[in-house]
Amino acid sequence: MSADNKVELVYNSQNHQELGENYDLWAKDYDRELEKKYGYLAPLPALELLAKYLPKSAKILDAGAGTGLIGELLNQRGYNNIEGIDLSPGMLEEARIKNVYNGLYQMVLGEPLDFATDSFDAIISVGTFTYNHAPSNSFDELVRITKPGGYIIFTLRLDFYKDSDFPIKMSALEEAGKWKIVEISEEYRCFAKTEPDVYVKAWNYQV
Repeated sequence: MSADNKVELVYNSQNHQELGENYDLWAKDYDRELEKKYGYLAPLPALELLAKYLPKSAKILDAGAGTGLIGELLNQRGYNNIEGIDLSPGMLEEARIKNVYNGLYQMVLGEPLDFATDSFDAIISVGTFTYNHAPSNSFDELVRITKPGGYIIFTLRLDFYKDSDFPIKMSALEEAGKWKIVEISEEYRCFAKTEPDVYVKAWNYQV
């Protein structure tokens, strides 16, 4: 199955179970195909936002860890207190091979997360909030498990964002005093080698 067909499968998933199964099918080829075919750029501005505000000792959750690409990049930057969650067992198995996480757990964003309140100094989530993936109410649990003063950093595809309920949810949390905006990146291309019309931004909120 081609990389394009795998992308189509995950974006057309009808529920969490189907999404997890489709990512399981892609897991072993995911890193290679994402770089070789697409030239994945989405993580870099999000990582820059995190590094700007978080010390190397910060306890970080990679929400939607996938194969551990973000964990690996964080580790290269000197962060080594990292845990990760994902809904796909196959993707988590690939992440374990990278040996950069203190813990990896199968959990579903949008559902209750099995972490204590105020568990993390920061949460980073790249490529997770998009078509037929994690819903906007995922933020409620992410806010709960982030320490007061901690950060939640995430990317959103702009074509998805403008027609979704994410702007309403993000504003509602700010109006309720749950978080405040710290910084938003400039828009940038998600892929270097293909899909020139796919742009994203990275947001940084402080709880």
